[in-house]
Amino acid sequence: MSTLDTTQIAELAEYLETCELEAKDAQKITDRFPDMDFEDAYAIQYAIRQRKLDRGTRLAGLKVGLTSRAKMKQMGVETPIYGFLADYFDRPDGGEIETDQLIHPKVEAEIAFVTKAPLKGPGVHVGNVLAATDFVIPAVEIIDSRYENFRFDLISVIADNASSSRFVLGGRAARPDEVDMRTLGVVMELNGEIVELGAGAAVLGHPAASVALLANMLGERGEEIPAGTLILTGGVTAAVGVEKGDAVNVRFQDLGSVGMRFV
Repeated sequence: MSTLDTTQIAELAEYLETCELEAKDAQKITDRFPDMDFEDAYAIQYAIRQRKLDRGTRLAGLKVGLTSRAKMKQMGVETPIYGFLADYFDRPDGGEIETDQLIHPKVEAEIAFVTKAPLKGPGVHVGNVLAATDFVIPAVEIIDSRYENFRFDLISVIADNASSSRFVLGGRAARPDEVDMRTLGVVMELNGEIVELGAGAAVLGHPAASVALLANMLGERGEEIPAGTLILTGGVTAAVGVEKGDAVNVRFQDLGSVGMRFV
């Protein structure tokens, strides 16, 4: 049951999107509307998405967040959350990320999927996802919650498009049957020092499980994942804070590396 009316949803969407575009802190929206629910949160996220589309921004893909058991436990949730990727979030491998456009960025290593067939829930499982996957590609997502000091609750973060801000895809793609995504090892280096290690199984046991869950969550809304969709499946590593001057390089077993500089 939605608790907000369409005017409030539009107002909150404008507020959060303005904070994103102007890189300024937002107040947690549940402070103002403590009765907000998940339906309200996604309504705000979809309103932000529509604002971007109306201005000519294109959708670049989808993302799933809170996919590690530890992160879910930490946030007290049963299921991950999802958001969208806008075309201007995309940065080239080895490129520069402008920190003045962001508030307090953090980086996490992810395995991204690109579909070749649509996926529509309910009932989508890992096998369906692997059959519908064109290729997987290494990625780094730069998350940037708009909320002050990265303090938020689940409903606020869903409304804020799951903290989406930038992403970088690596240069090497592989067919899903060419890599064992569960054991695929990831090493994140910040300025040449190893700061995080992980393996694909950190994402719900298998990154394809994240895509299946997304298809099933979208299915509840009567939506599907279209063919050709890029999906960031969630952090293989914990998110690491970065600032101007930092260089990040993430090595993915069998898939090369992804790098960027924060300027």
